[in-house]
Amino acid sequence: MKSSATKTEIQHTINGVKVNELFGTIDAVKKAPVLAKFRFRAGNQWVDGGHNRTTVNNFYGTQQDHERKEPFVLDADEPPLLLGRDLGPNPVEYALTALAACVTTSIVYHAAAKGITIRSMESRLEGDIDLQGFLGIRDDVPRGFQEIRMVVSIDADAPPEKLEEIVRLGPTYSPVYDTITRAVSVSVKLEK
Repeated sequence: MKSSATKTEIQHTINGVKVNELFGTIDAVKKAPVLAKFRFRAGNQWVDGGHNRTTVNNFYGTQQDHERKEPFVLDADEPPLLLGRDLGPNPVEYALTALAACVTTSIVYHAAAKGITIRSMESRLEGDIDLQGFLGIRDDVPRGFQEIRMVVSIDADAPPEKLEEIVRLGPTYSPVYDTITRAVSVSVKLEK
């Protein structure tokens, strides 16, 4: 018996990504670019010492606000060596986490769009910081990372040159990679 469903009606999932929906989203944004405008939000509260807590609950996208059923609560602190109590990753470790997650997601989505099945994927990140900048000892030393290195290992149904291509697509399309590697306007002001 022949199926009456067309190829586009059959849902294909690759790497956990619903590929038809991915291409549907791309088509919708091409037709109405205003749908691409998102605003992500986070609230933070200081607890004690280096310990603070961020709550992520809602965001704006597709021309409307979206509220999660349950907020994400993320604790940040410093290790004892940096005078904290180690109640969570420190902020620069969160920056590495955000970078790893975003580049990974970008690789996975682009691999799925190209029909490449990833069986497993891991990455390792390291970032170098000189505390002389943060501590105000030297103005000529950057306060943030001086260099970040990410190494990705992928087991997939693709030849090495194809894997190299999809690994390059990760940073090419990652919003966090883009944010970290270009100057972004950030304002910090006292609420009145």
